[in-house]
Amino acid sequence: MAEHGFVPHIVFGLNPLAVSTLILVLTYAVIIWDRFNRAVVALLGAAILVIIGALDQAEAVAGIDWNTIGLLTGMMILVSIARHSGMFQFVAIWSAQRVNANPAGILLLLQVVTAVLSALLDNVTTVLLIVSVTLAITDELDVPPYPFLFAEIFASNIGGASTLVGDPPNILIGSGAGLDFNAFLVVLGPVIVVVMLVQLLIIHITWGRKLHASPEARTLVMGMNAAGMITDWTLMRQSLVVFGLVTVAFVLARWLHLEPATIALGGAALLLLLHTWKGSSEQQTEAVHKSLAEVEWITIFFFVGLFILVHAVEVSGLLGLIADALVSSTGGHLPAAAYAILWGSALLSAIIDNIPFVATMLPVVKGMAPAYGGLDKIEPLWWSLSLGAS
Repeated sequence: MAEHGFVPHIVFGLNPLAVSTLILVLTYAVIIWDRFNRAVVALLGAAILVIIGALDQAEAVAGIDWNTIGLLTGMMILVSIARHSGMFQFVAIWSAQRVNANPAGILLLLQVVTAVLSALLDNVTTVLLIVSVTLAITDELDVPPYPFLFAEIFASNIGGASTLVGDPPNILIGSGAGLDFNAFLVVLGPVIVVVMLVQLLIIHITWGRKLHASPEARTLVMGMNAAGMITDWTLMRQSLVVFGLVTVAFVLARWLHLEPATIALGGAALLLLLHTWKGSSEQQTEAVHKSLAEVEWITIFFFVGLFILVHAVEVSGLLGLIADALVSSTGGHLPAAAYAILWGSALLSAIIDNIPFVATMLPVVKGMAPAYGGLDKIEPLWWSLSLGAS
């Protein structure tokens, strides 16, 4: 049952495990259906679990991973400010001009740029920023945009999987397993580089070598004003400095004794200060309101609801039973369990959203630790979950 001593009781005397499981499954089914806003669905499911007694209010709050929430919020604030400098669009056009506007070269470089940015920023923001410039470039070159868009979406997913902050599932795993920025970079970085090289080769063979543009069209792209994409040079410099400090702090987090959430929120506060300090009190308030309004609050509250939902079924004992079943079905062998989680995660994440899947799997993997000698022995399982869910 619960680690905190809470004993779930359900109104009408219904079995806590069965009812918690039913509500979790129904909630996930509605999320997959995609008819209603997923944050609303997750929060409603969480509220029902508290109302019927599967969790009390204190236990529900205790189930929320505030480090994950803080890290997500901090990084979203940083991106919401930095994106207005125009530096991402500048990088895209600058990259295109480095290969003399050769469509095949642009296709290759934009994948690399997208992957690198996605390793530090959230995938959706990266794709949206790069795609807008990609469409302008392909329009000038008179080449089809879909190979570029397809390749950038895949590159974003691959790049995001390489770091702690690049992908929401990794943020969940890092916080839940106690894995830091360096661990992701050292373990997953080389794997992601190999996967990225394979993608670059496949995309080039499939589309890149077939893309051609006239000399006149390439001249138009070479004439595009990359520097003109920068709408605020001061903000760009401030953003680069803060992102640099945040990245260094992530690398040194273990020695600084800082949680990732503290670093991200501290960086967000610093960039907000640098961006607004010259204005009047009213102007500062307006700028802060604007930056905070661009945070993906739907995602944040979706995570809050998920944490409560998953904690309820963890308290009920269901996830412990699943952990025992996984250990038993793989014969107690760690490599077999790692492969089962890797391929199972890949399959299930293709069917359902990988965020709720990973949130549910965190307690399951933790529950397998005693069978393998403790939490410090199951690190391969976390990497299998990360790679499979990505």
